[in-house]
Amino acid sequence: MQCEMCGKDSELFLTDIEGSQLKLCKNCGGYGKIIKRIKTEEQIKQEEKVERKKVKRIIETKEEIIPVITEDYANKVKAAREKLGLSQEDFAKKINEKISTIHNVETSRIEPGIDLSKKLEKALNIILIEEYKEAHDSARSSKDDALTIGDMIKIRRRK
Repeated sequence: MQCEMCGKDSELFLTDIEGSQLKLCKNCGGYGKIIKRIKTEEQIKQEEKVERKKVKRIIETKEEIIPVITEDYANKVKAAREKLGLSQEDFAKKINEKISTIHNVETSRIEPGIDLSKKLEKALNIILIEEYKEAHDSARSSKDDALTIGDMIKIRRRK
């Protein structure tokens, strides 16, 4: 690509010179305000190729991370609270929750949600949330890097 001012073959920049936008080399761009770098066709093709590979990897193997509450949450909460020497009432006040909520969690009547589990983890210095990874493999196998319309629809739905 050639500079519109000096004709030099080099990397070009979109430059504002007295209200006109020109594609100029770095040297000529000094006469105005450089707005942005102009990508060459090769750079654009390379970026598209890299993006297609990323999309293909996402489509072929999708790994989903799901937060899960541990099975023995009730025993962990009760033991940690008792270790701190707090009653259910004192502990409930400390973390700004209802006494009945703490009682129901400790007796396994209710499973705490993610938010409450995080609050309990922080207050009691225990771990209640585990990450469960689930991988989904796509049945599609393609030999080329070309995207299909179906691939594009899947990508749009994820965003």
